[in-house]
Amino acid sequence: MTSTLRIYNTLSKQKEDFVPLNPDHVTIYVCGPTVYNYAHVGNARPVVVFDLLVRLLRHDYASVTYARNITDIDDKIIEASQDTGVPISEITEKFTRIYETDMAELNARLPDIRPHATDYIAQMISMTTSLVNKGHAYEKDGHVLFSVPSMENYGELSGRKLDDMIAGARVEVADYKKNAADFILWKPSTGDQPGWDSPWGRGRPGWHLECSCMIEDNFGKTIDIHGGGLDLIFPHHENEIAQSRCVHDGAPLANYWMHNGYLTVEGEKMSKSLGNFVTVHELLEEFKGKGEAIRLCLLSAHYRQPVDFSRDGILQAQKQLDRWYRLTEGVDAEGVKAHDSILEALRDDLNSPQAVAALNSIAKQAAHDLLAKKQLKASANLFGLLEADDWFATTDHDGDIEKLISERAEAKKNKNFTRADEIRNILSAQGIALLDGPDGTTWERK
Repeated sequence: MTSTLRIYNTLSKQKEDFVPLNPDHVTIYVCGPTVYNYAHVGNARPVVVFDLLVRLLRHDYASVTYARNITDIDDKIIEASQDTGVPISEITEKFTRIYETDMAELNARLPDIRPHATDYIAQMISMTTSLVNKGHAYEKDGHVLFSVPSMENYGELSGRKLDDMIAGARVEVADYKKNAADFILWKPSTGDQPGWDSPWGRGRPGWHLECSCMIEDNFGKTIDIHGGGLDLIFPHHENEIAQSRCVHDGAPLANYWMHNGYLTVEGEKMSKSLGNFVTVHELLEEFKGKGEAIRLCLLSAHYRQPVDFSRDGILQAQKQLDRWYRLTEGVDAEGVKAHDSILEALRDDLNSPQAVAALNSIAKQAAHDLLAKKQLKASANLFGLLEADDWFATTDHDGDIEKLISERAEAKKNKNFTRADEIRNILSAQGIALLDGPDGTTWERK
């Protein structure tokens, strides 16, 4: 390796050298979707960010196991089933399939492990029982709650004091709680809600519990990296830490915590509650076959910073990819390593903007250098780009452009220069620049 991977650790609030528990096997877990509807493009940001991280880890380490969960039991899913009359299993299976298909269009590879919450009910009951027996949880009115005051360092990840957490909302006040900050591990289910038998009656798990159990079951007490969106720091990841550390007598759940920033629209966080969202599914329909452009747009800002979403941003990314694809057309990069400048950037806390700048620098050299063309392709592949076999034949619009270019070539051949100029002007008005050369005419977006 030319440099050591450094990661900003949310827990320590500083950049640290990445030292895996076992250099022969790196472990990473990222919080996945609650599958009851289409994922909005903000939900895709952690998918793309951590896919890039896993690609880098696999470049640097012999073995990496990547897990991302599927939450298929949740109050939102129950509500969706009640509202539509569609069975829960049908809803979750449908939207899991759509989610994974849509993310694949962004060149995000499937994780090695994709655990579903409903497959871990027994483990969640077992962990809850252990927490009760250790004095970190209690039962009241069919609910089992984690006792936040029982953990000395609760709030370490978010940096919040207990009183601030209670005052800052996202904390449910209820009669069955001893302390307002206590959170649900298990709750009762009514007859029309899904439920499982437990020592506390028929019920279902709280949201925070599944990740702790999935990590323990698949990896053991401690993993190398735990990731997710910034909005999960509190209370979700804070509560995961509390459950896992208390059940495992203080052992850390993860040594490194990584959180991506929000996707914003005109400065506001994109969210379903604000109604300012667009789904990945819709964007893929709109930008047919150009999922890589959405991916590049999402990686245009550093992962810890907000990235402001716009369709213009996707079009600019598409224009950039058009140029890179033309430069590497027919190039075989087999056996060529990613350029050191790309690796240096990504190993510096996944600095994707710096990596994109390095790709553009290589692209300038690639115009007249075959080795640079190969390095551009190999480096972009590490980034999850330039992986399409037919980039210029994936949309009807692109096909229309090619037809007009062919018509213009025929017009010039017939010395119909008026029509040739007319076609150039038509395409120019659509933001398409024609590049005439000895081998014919190519095009790019302005």
